Amino acid sequence: MRSSMPWHSLSALGRICGLLSCVIVLFFGGLGPQMAAAERMPVVVSILPEKCFVDRVGGAYTQVSVMVGPGQEPATYEPTPQQMAVLKAARVYFRIDVRFETVWMSRMQAVNPKMLVVDVAEGIKRRPIDRAGEDATGKGTGPADPHVWNDPPLAKHIAARIRDTLASLDPAHKSVYERNYMQLAAELDALDAEIRKRLAPLKQRAFITFHPAWGYFADTYGLRQIPIENEGKEPGPRTLLEVIQEARRLGIKVIFVEPQFSRRSAEIVAHEIGGHVVAIDPLAEDYFENMRRVAAAFAEGLETK
Repeated sequence: MRSSMPWHSLSALGRICGLLSCVIVLFFGGLGPQMAAAERMPVVVSILPEKCFVDRVGGAYTQVSVMVGPGQEPATYEPTPQQMAVLKAARVYFRIDVRFETVWMSRMQAVNPKMLVVDVAEGIKRRPIDRAGEDATGKGTGPADPHVWNDPPLAKHIAARIRDTLASLDPAHKSVYERNYMQLAAELDALDAEIRKRLAPLKQRAFITFHPAWGYFADTYGLRQIPIENEGKEPGPRTLLEVIQEARRLGIKVIFVEPQFSRRSAEIVAHEIGGHVVAIDPLAEDYFENMRRVAAAFAEGLETK
């Protein structure tokens, strides 16, 4: 049976229906992501590597904010008013014992007394932070070293603390957090094995760095860290001379620096030993690629067999 409606009317009706469909898709399609974002658990972390771990474990169910951003130094950091406002909505704060937390944590908790605060480094055996001018044994005598995240095996511990916390706050998605953690843990194990293989042939096991951010990394992979600065303080002439003499004695030609600090002292040491400066970042968010870059920098900067 033929339609009595003219062809041009059918065409117009089709265009109207098509347009209406697009409006419906755009409306509900645009609304969906907004609802999903609103339903995510608001989480705050201190540093960017923690964000990587929470993103991997929490997946689509967490919305992560970071206090210390790219290029900023945790020892001297001060939260902004905007960040303090973000804390008001946070369900959990994952602290990691960097220095600014000691000064600011009570004030951050006062902004949101209901916010759960979890120390992701709790349970890790802490090493003393290495300081310039330590004796040849390389045994530090300083305060506890906070840089636990720069060691893949310890990163698994951090990730497990995150998993357990998210599961307790959101038991409906416990299996998701467990599955995500298992995948992350397997990748951290593979990264650990990769770094061990990369650094095993090194004959030179000592390295000089401006900031002592690599103590746990050095312990795990059989290296020795020699820092230039002490607890965030620029070294004096005597300390610089001691580092220069140690570098000459050990045949070190590369001085590692971190982008959060001045390169001036490192460049002085490099000039005196006829070496050069190489930048490595202890606070990068792209954890896996950054650890590979760090391992490559050590492998290329130290003498191999």
